[in-house]
Amino acid sequence: MKVILPILLIILAPGLALAHTGGGEGGFLAGLTHPVLGFDHFLAMLSVGILSSQMGGRAIWSVPTTFVSVMAIGAFLGLKAVGLPGVEYGIALSVLILGVALAMEKKLPPVWAMVGVGFFAIFHGHAHGTEMPTIVKPIIYACGFLLGTAALHVTGVLIGFFSNKTRQGGAILRYVGAGISGVGVHIIYILTKY
Repeated sequence: MKVILPILLIILAPGLALAHTGGGEGGFLAGLTHPVLGFDHFLAMLSVGILSSQMGGRAIWSVPTTFVSVMAIGAFLGLKAVGLPGVEYGIALSVLILGVALAMEKKLPPVWAMVGVGFFAIFHGHAHGTEMPTIVKPIIYACGFLLGTAALHVTGVLIGFFSNKTRQGGAILRYVGAGISGVGVHIIYILTKY
């Protein structure tokens, strides 16, 4: 609880909702902070790490590595202006589905988890990639957001690891997953209004 409560407070901080600035400054730090400050990206990245921790074994590293690798491909597609329909819906759906996966706490076969997170990573990467042409240093920015994403995955793995060491850790993570999926539903609802 001592680990999860501060994280929940950070998640609920209202200033994080203003994180998507859509370009402008372009450097390593801007790329590094984008997945951390973008609420939808933040929740999805943490969820991937926690989910891989719940699965255990090689999935702890193979699932997040798949996400980061495929996200780089999605970013390249976005940078090259290759169209991808429903990017924002794909990102919102990733928050919803990953939250549900955490809430269910079922161990998926690693291959299925890798396919699932890879599918969602295309959307997250494409969103980053479409912003890169307006940024001064797109390659440095890309290195930043890839490292920021990996750091969030590692944070999720650590949350999962330490939660599993507590008596009620599994239950807490299921509630966190339910909350994340609720945020995903809310994001989808907002997207349908605009």
